[in-house]
Amino acid sequence: MGNALRFLYGKCCKPLTEEDSGSLGPHGVSAATVGVSALAQDLYHFEITSQVPEGLTRHVTSSKKAQANWYRKLSEAWREAKPPPTTAEEAARLVIQTLSRHKKADVEGLLAFYGLPLPHTLIPVSTAEPTTLPAGVKFEMQTLPVDARAIPDGDTITVYVSAAEPRESACVPGDVQMAAVRRSKARAERNYEQADALHQKIINAGYRVINLPNNEEVLARKYRIRLRGIDAPESSMPYGKEAQNELIKIVQGKCLRVLVYGDDRYGRCVADLYCNGIFVQEVMLKKGCAWHYSAYDQRSELAKWEKEARAKRVGLWAASNPEEPWEWRKDRREGR
Repeated sequence: MGNALRFLYGKCCKPLTEEDSGSLGPHGVSAATVGVSALAQDLYHFEITSQVPEGLTRHVTSSKKAQANWYRKLSEAWREAKPPPTTAEEAARLVIQTLSRHKKADVEGLLAFYGLPLPHTLIPVSTAEPTTLPAGVKFEMQTLPVDARAIPDGDTITVYVSAAEPRESACVPGDVQMAAVRRSKARAERNYEQADALHQKIINAGYRVINLPNNEEVLARKYRIRLRGIDAPESSMPYGKEAQNELIKIVQGKCLRVLVYGDDRYGRCVADLYCNGIFVQEVMLKKGCAWHYSAYDQRSELAKWEKEARAKRVGLWAASNPEEPWEWRKDRREGR
């Protein structure tokens, strides 16, 4: 059985509260959780019983046998997804991609059954990563899963890279390695005060011991990343919170591919980010969550994506005259 399905079902499909009971979806869960959690519930149920949901026939035209074929394919795709979908948009993209050879009406009926976004409402994004390092890239790194608390706004993120990675392993200071060993021993002896003090020493050196979902502890190096080529509203600006939330939605819990081009004046790595093959800056621009930062990046595709969002008046472009974040920062520095 799919552990990912079982985990998500247990996490998302919680008993209804009295407040939820007035807004049930077709699966007896609240309207807020009817999408991803209900699909996970039904895929988990299908793996046990080989039965598809009874109500689905009212939304699609194909036979029960065809529906069972869909659920078999979706179960396999869900298990293979690393990590599995956690947002309605991710779940919709998985369904659309997995069932791309099936009738459009059936795919849309299945999406509608779960309250997931229909194909025409999803912003098309590229899904091809560079196979060779682009010109100007100084180095590449793969991060550990991203914590939502490490995303202060729509263009900045703190990530951690395992110290066991080849590029990192030779650079870990000896005192950090020793502190990590001593901390592990202190925790084994339940000397948590000493373990916390040693962890603080590790943190002060730019590292951290990360607890992974499988309860494994990993020594990791901290990097602050500035997304190359875009400038999102500051958190206290109009649409700043929405931009931050969109970036969280894209990368939370995911391992990222980071292509670093250099450092900025604040010591952050200026980088392109890829998440499950998707170029993060592309999503942020197409959803109207950021400006193309043309003063520092002349890539024509970034300008094109911003222009598309402006034309559709999505995101921050729904406002008649949104203030550029670089002008906002300049005014604050000059005390205006």
